Amino acid sequence: MDQLSQHGSAVVADLSQRYGLSQDAVRAMMDAVSRGNGTQAQFSVPELGGMGQWSSGGMTMVGDMFNSNLQALVSNLCGEISNAYFNGSFYAPRPVQAQMPGGQYQSQGNGVSMSFSGSGGNWWPQELGFPSSSGSQNNLSYAIFPDSRRLAVNLNGQVTVYDTLDHQIGGVGQQQSGDASWTFTSQYGTVYLNQLPVVSGQGQGQQPVQQEPSWTNAPQPAPAPQPEPVQAAQPMQQQASSGDVFGALEKLGQLRDMGVLTEDEFQSKKSELLARL
Repeated sequence: MDQLSQHGSAVVADLSQRYGLSQDAVRAMMDAVSRGNGTQAQFSVPELGGMGQWSSGGMTMVGDMFNSNLQALVSNLCGEISNAYFNGSFYAPRPVQAQMPGGQYQSQGNGVSMSFSGSGGNWWPQELGFPSSSGSQNNLSYAIFPDSRRLAVNLNGQVTVYDTLDHQIGGVGQQQSGDASWTFTSQYGTVYLNQLPVVSGQGQGQQPVQQEPSWTNAPQPAPAPQPEPVQAAQPMQQQASSGDVFGALEKLGQLRDMGVLTEDEFQSKKSELLARL
């Protein structure tokens, strides 16, 4: 169990007193929320009804499902723990190195150990500072720096720094030999090492996007098809003109019948209109 930081100890003491819970129960809930990256928790605490779940989205489940008071207590407790989680680390930094005979140093992290030689013991770039966790497996050593979103990897003496993007890197594993098979876990599941962008070093990160070959004389695009000529445009205009003429003749006939036009005037205008057809 990780040692609590000053911030973590203060949170445990405060919540234990205000919620009337043992410090062990509060610590168990803090560990659960921490494993859920501050936004969710799966726990099994006898003082809180046994097994349960909590999510910052508003979901709270307790073993005693009909106990609304217990459900509200767990929801409020986890909410306060979540706020405290984002205000500081609950845990004290793990020891980075311990000197061993022969100039060897050893560091512990995530249940695996790594050893390396040198006067300083830190094989990763100094500007990264101290990792939140580090370890080794077979021929690979790693160090995780969540504050700067970096993952340093020492594979067969070759150090490569990767950008972890928005992954919160956790455990490490290996499926086959070689850099590409190393995997880590994050809140999104399995993360393959060769899928992370390389910041520095010669490691295999994301494959570059293949560029299309450039051409000195680029082929000219095919000419756009010309629009087909409008068929029967003239007949349509003639039909429109004929309609206007017949409409005018109809109005002339009405004026003649009303006595506005004489028969001679009607015939004269009628001849003019018919001549337009």
